[in-house]
Amino acid sequence: MYEELAFEKGIEKIATHLHPVIMLAEGERAVPIDLSAGGVNADKIPTDIGKAVSWFEALRENNDAAYLYGGYREVRNLYNTFQLFNNQGSLRNLHLGIDVWGNPQTRVYSPWGGMVHSFKYNSNPGDYGSTIILQHQTEAINFYTLYGHLSLKSLEDIELGRFITRGVPFAQLGEIEENGGYPPHLHFQIILDMGVLEGDYPGVCALAEAQRYLQNSPNPGVFFRNFED
Repeated sequence: MYEELAFEKGIEKIATHLHPVIMLAEGERAVPIDLSAGGVNADKIPTDIGKAVSWFEALRENNDAAYLYGGYREVRNLYNTFQLFNNQGSLRNLHLGIDVWGNPQTRVYSPWGGMVHSFKYNSNPGDYGSTIILQHQTEAINFYTLYGHLSLKSLEDIELGRFITRGVPFAQLGEIEENGGYPPHLHFQIILDMGVLEGDYPGVCALAEAQRYLQNSPNPGVFFRNFED
């Protein structure tokens, strides 16, 4: 709890200096979407991946939106069919980050200067696919940002320990075949303590573990304030 409060206070000090993770061109807009169980879209997302891609594209078009975004603390049904999220009867379905649904090859920018902590291709069905984790420091806090469902190209020139300057594009959204099997989108998550993990960290958790994981992955909404303008 102390680390979570320290992060919230520390990040607010630099909030106005954060670079957008996803840029909006002039005239573009991002629209929030609810994918929670029991929500308006819970039973509308097709289980067939091709139809799901078309569904998201149609929803963006109908809302005149370049991007759809949201998902922090959502309990979602869409993980039910993946073995990855079902472990001996314990379902992981509480989402710990923010998703931004858009076109493949969309550029991803570093919101704050940081070092490449780790990267990995997480290849299980329903997993992150190409993943990069950056480590950031300010005068007050140390934290990590995770970027999942990236393109394989994003991993070609990445190096451990490389410093990524604030506002530099360092990755891009991946296609279905390389992003874990989802319609193209970015999973963005804050992590306060990585422990011994490298290139991976749970993006969803079981409800029984919610308190622990939510404290370690606080709300990343401050990084997407440009979507709200």
